[in-house]
Amino acid sequence: MTSPRSSTPVAQRRLPFGVRLAIWGVVGILLYYVFLVAAQYFTNPDAPDAFNNSIKTSAQQVSNALVLGAIYALVALGYTMVYGIIELINFAHGDVFMVGAFVSLFFLTNAPAPLDFLGLHLTGSIAEPIVLIIVLIAAFLVAMAFMGLVNVTIERFAYRPLRHAPRVAPLITAIGVSLILQNIMQIIVGTGDRKVPELVPNIKIGFLGADIRLISIVIFLVAIALMTGLQFFVSRTRLGRAMRATAQDQQAAQLMGVDLNLTIAMTFLIGGALAGAAGVFQGQYFGFVRFDLGFNAGLKAFTAAVLGGIGNLTGAAIGGFAIAFIEVFTQAVGQARWSQAIVFVVLIVVLVFRPAGIFGQQIGERA
Repeated sequence: MTSPRSSTPVAQRRLPFGVRLAIWGVVGILLYYVFLVAAQYFTNPDAPDAFNNSIKTSAQQVSNALVLGAIYALVALGYTMVYGIIELINFAHGDVFMVGAFVSLFFLTNAPAPLDFLGLHLTGSIAEPIVLIIVLIAAFLVAMAFMGLVNVTIERFAYRPLRHAPRVAPLITAIGVSLILQNIMQIIVGTGDRKVPELVPNIKIGFLGADIRLISIVIFLVAIALMTGLQFFVSRTRLGRAMRATAQDQQAAQLMGVDLNLTIAMTFLIGGALAGAAGVFQGQYFGFVRFDLGFNAGLKAFTAAVLGGIGNLTGAAIGGFAIAFIEVFTQAVGQARWSQAIVFVVLIVVLVFRPAGIFGQQIGERA
């Protein structure tokens, strides 16, 4: 049944949600840039050429914030998907991201067969664009596939037996899985930093006086593509509809023919794959990985998921970028040591006035 044409002229002219979100995102980035320029200028207005320097450094800081936000958002999506399906805060997810970073490192340094086929021994960047794309795609596929399988294995043997147990049991189990992953990687690789072959040449593109690294652009575009693909999968595919139905009511979904075990396993598979992709980004952007990087990244990603509205995909992604913007802003104005404290102050303020998060919906307890 449709409404009369004359009664809904505004609704018919309304832009799709994705387009509106992109427009608001661009507007938000521009406002953040202007605010950052003003903040940096007024921090030290007497410096020589202070305004021009503020413009240059602000453009660089916006680039840094977008890359960090992309990494946080991909990890946060894993948190929010698992919570939305089985209401579990999977504290092991940050360490799944960490293992994904090491998987990409192992592939790039200890996978001679595919690399010899291309005539490569990776010790530095790859100048040939086609070869670079092939190797990057291979690194993503290996890391995403491996971490997806690892996450499914964790769900099958650690979380599924406790699905109907009191909530504290799977929560403690998640902490235990996190410690297990950390200790396994510590035994394998040790405690120091491990250098990652940086595949993308150190090409810099000038923009508003700043030098934006090519890898920053690659990370941002690939992350947006992954997030868009996830949104399409959840909203348009049959399995995505099953995931949404399970998130709303497991019992009703099961009565309608949804395979709960398969749906939950696929949720963990996708979350692990996204964490694996974020792990590749981590190594390529920062140039190193270490066994304990999952704790901080996981904590920030979890904070991003809660800030945006845990259980909401769009909220988790926007929360990741918001956390990164706050961190970069505090560092840009010379208050780096307060960056994490300010992030949590913002989180507390938001939750005081909107307990479900920015995009979350407050719902009652199920009967």
